[in-house]
Amino acid sequence: QGQLVESGGGLVQAGGSLRLSCAASGRTFSTNARAWFRQAPGKEREFVAGINWSGTITYYADRVKGRFTISRDNAKNSVYLQMNSLKPEDSAVYYCAAKTGGSSWESKLGYGYWGQGTQVTVSS
Repeated sequence: QGQLVESGGGLVQAGGSLRLSCAASGRTFSTNARAWFRQAPGKEREFVAGINWSGTITYYADRVKGRFTISRDNAKNSVYLQMNSLKPEDSAVYYCAAKTGGSSWESKLGYGYWGQGTQVTVSS
């Protein structure tokens, strides 16, 4: 069984940056696409960014495009999310996930592994 553990969340002022990390253990996820989702209070969990197994293809939600960058290091079994120019509306719990199904990037049903989440709070 595999586990995903996020880190790097915290409190930052608007316009600032944070880098989230997601470390995997228990099995390798080097052949799985990986993604980041987020969930704000009272809202549905939404897709943020995805990356294919080799890191050659990335995909972003429109609202973060140009500000966030997803990357991965298969040797470390890890995925990262660099978040720049943060806005208060980016505040949420951020979850990393490993894709196990053939659905679209945005569909939560295609992800068989989830982390416990890390809180990101952006103050105005």
